[in-house]
Amino acid sequence: MASSSTKPISTPPFTTTISSSSQPSTRSSLLSFLRNTTPTPISLKLSHSRNSFLNSHPSSSRSLSIKNATKTTESAETSRVSKVGGQDADSQETKPTILVSEKLGEAGLELLRSFGDVDCSYDLSQEDLCKKIASCDALIVRSGTKVTRQVFEAAKGRLKVVGRAGVGIDNVDLQAATELGCLVVNAPTANTVAAAEHGIALLAAMTRNVAQADASMKAGKWQRNKYVGVSLVGKTLAVMGFGKVGSEVARRAKGLGMQVIAHDPYAPADRARAIGVELVSFDQAISTADFISLHMPLTPSTEKVFNDDTFAKVKTGVRIINVARGGVIDEDALVRALDSGKVAQAALDVFTEEPPPKDSKLVQHERVTVTPHLGASTKEAQEGVAIEIAEAVVGALQGELAATAVNAPMVPAEVLSELAPYVVLAEKLGRLAVQLVAGGSGIKSAKVVYRSSRDPDDLDTRLLRAMITKGIIEPISDSFINLVNADFTAKQKGLRISEERVVVDTSPEFPIHSIQVQLSDVDSKFGSGVSEGGDISIEGRVKYGKPHLTRVGSFSVDVSLEGNLILCRQVDQPGMIGQVGNILGEQNVNVSFMSVGRTVQRRKAIMAIGVDEEPNQETLKKIGEVQAIEEFVFLKL
Repeated sequence: MASSSTKPISTPPFTTTISSSSQPSTRSSLLSFLRNTTPTPISLKLSHSRNSFLNSHPSSSRSLSIKNATKTTESAETSRVSKVGGQDADSQETKPTILVSEKLGEAGLELLRSFGDVDCSYDLSQEDLCKKIASCDALIVRSGTKVTRQVFEAAKGRLKVVGRAGVGIDNVDLQAATELGCLVVNAPTANTVAAAEHGIALLAAMTRNVAQADASMKAGKWQRNKYVGVSLVGKTLAVMGFGKVGSEVARRAKGLGMQVIAHDPYAPADRARAIGVELVSFDQAISTADFISLHMPLTPSTEKVFNDDTFAKVKTGVRIINVARGGVIDEDALVRALDSGKVAQAALDVFTEEPPPKDSKLVQHERVTVTPHLGASTKEAQEGVAIEIAEAVVGALQGELAATAVNAPMVPAEVLSELAPYVVLAEKLGRLAVQLVAGGSGIKSAKVVYRSSRDPDDLDTRLLRAMITKGIIEPISDSFINLVNADFTAKQKGLRISEERVVVDTSPEFPIHSIQVQLSDVDSKFGSGVSEGGDISIEGRVKYGKPHLTRVGSFSVDVSLEGNLILCRQVDQPGMIGQVGNILGEQNVNVSFMSVGRTVQRRKAIMAIGVDEEPNQETLKKIGEVQAIEEFVFLKL
């Protein structure tokens, strides 16, 4: 923090604007492909300090470093202090506590035990879960545990990651997780084939009355005429939700000779066409299909989407399969549709309430085939899910953000590798800019300008924006910012972040030429940090893989952003570097670098001095007393 005391900065209501100095590109934005990426090793090394903002010498309270496969860079300010259960523990590393609230494959448990202390406590009530969670760093659940806002609040900030061993995350309060900075990860790939196979199994069993015929024979009957089925060849299957499982079901149905259509507002048409599937509207899908297979998530917009109105639009005699989420069907409406003959048969693996009531009319219906949520229940899938979620949780506890995170934006590995040094630069620029704000000023908005030779649509800046937000907010509040909650916290604090991408004629080898951070409508404690437009303005670049400060206000500088920084505005005259250097040397403060930037020869200049130690107040006072120094500020990086 800056050496002079300041008050916590107030913030106004939140709005968000994103601008670009270039015309929109006709090419597809890189951002649109981030949902379908390979695992991305983002390392968010988070450390906490108990120093408050109002301490006389507040330290850099939290740090974040980014690592990747090429190990391009690592933050120079990784803290060695960890916060465990609210107590600082710098004497030794404490193993994280991982609570497993539902059964998990042994292979996954072994992986977890190799990293932390594993507590397998099953069938916990909400009250018991809330009591336990305050001492846990991670929680792994399946579909039976409800991770509510109450659970997240009971964790009191310690819970870092919730792992859902499976695909659906409707039992986890994502909003609460995001607000409180807790990462939520799932295991969407390991059980994809198992779920698709079970969908096809139910499809075939339903059409040939396998379950009913089996029960009949075991009751001593021989009813060949009663259980005449229907063929699949040439029939139309509507896949509702064309994600991983839905697309695998479509592939298998095509192999059975079926015509496949699909509805999914987010699925790319070219991916559907590649396997011979046509994307259609919701109404077209349900009105033309002979079979409807549900593979959509349970969200407010899909809850009971198959209701009386929907069943009224389907083809008479349609057959329905659901291996997704029980809540997408109004079960009472389905019973009515079955009784009326509008729906000929249904095959269900999931239910609104699990297990369903023993007297459920739907479960007991003669033309309904049911299984007890067996979609992922193969030996291979169970082991795969256990390993996948264990790896994701361990990675999150180590600071990595994988592609299975569901409440944080994903950054492809190749993009991260390029952006790694710029991530460090972005946070440091945010920290520097906010330290230039005079106490009592309210930060209303921040503008970030990215200069690059690349097309604006090919520049993914979400991670950089999160880090700038972190740099601005953390030094002046008790908020803890990470990639998960950066945008939410900015909105909550009333900070408006706008972005501008400027195309410049530089080498396309590097993704970004420079990053500029501007704070508008604030007073500055260092007048030279104000641009001609009246904003606090600082700019930086990455040189030789290291972040550098290249401009303060209207002054050009060249400063490596390591350690601490003293900025002095001075009269441009000989001997200034020597005078300040002697003052620091007398107090045993080591100078790591010096840089002088000026506008006109022998007029005004800015001297930037990097120091390894934090000068005491007496040393800073002596620097301020040098006659040719007009103003100065000490900044802690």
